Amino acid sequence: MPRIIEKDECINCGACEPVCPVECISEIDEKRFIKADDCIDCGACEPVCPVSCIHEA
Repeated sequence: MPRIIEKDECINCGACEPVCPVECISEIDEKRFIKADDCIDCGACEPVCPVSCIHEA
């Protein structure tokens, strides 16, 4: 199941984006989001998030 970013909690630091092996994390309106169709559910983004806003969908 793909991961999601809780937009209300996201501080748009960008820590998650460079660790994503399939580059499925993007930015819209100063918040990050995960493209569910591209996410391979590897979980690499979750531990690097400083505010723990990335969760399983």
